[in-house]
Amino acid sequence: MRIISGNFRGKKIHQPNDKLTRPLKDLTKESIFNIINHSNLLNVNIKKSKVLDLFSGVGSFGLECISRGALSVTFFENYPEVVKVLKLNITNMKSQKKVNIVEKNIFHEGCLEKLNEKFELIFIDPPYKEKKLNLLLKRIHKIGLLEKNGLLIIHRHRKEINDLPKEFYTKLERVYGISKIIFLVSS
Repeated sequence: MRIISGNFRGKKIHQPNDKLTRPLKDLTKESIFNIINHSNLLNVNIKKSKVLDLFSGVGSFGLECISRGALSVTFFENYPEVVKVLKLNITNMKSQKKVNIVEKNIFHEGCLEKLNEKFELIFIDPPYKEKKLNLLLKRIHKIGLLEKNGLLIIHRHRKEINDLPKEFYTKLERVYGISKIIFLVSS
């Protein structure tokens, strides 16, 4: 896995040795960024944006954002073995000053509220079996984490049926192999 474009183009992204994590495939990641950059339906610019990367894993999405000019990325990851690799990837890209790592379970009360800022782009890549996605989306909306014209992107299994909360509506949905990418905006 590598950074696709921008300042870190071609740099390797390290992966954990275990099989418990599911990395975002390069082809899927490239497709997401092509849609962000070229779709007339979306109104988000990676450059100069603040990004929230939830269930960030080794940081593939967030580091791609930094490579493409994002101001900052806040990573949420609580699996210790993966956090080690995430920190290694951040160091290898010399991006320590542009990132914040939150090593907490995202579902613990108050952890999102403590961020106390808004983001132009929120990327959510939960385990495919995660069943509390709706609760998370409602919390994001309630505390106002997404900027008014911001974009929320969810990576799910293509067969997953999501009954998304009314606070968001789907602008686009794309399927890549076993992955489904959903692009949401606030209602």
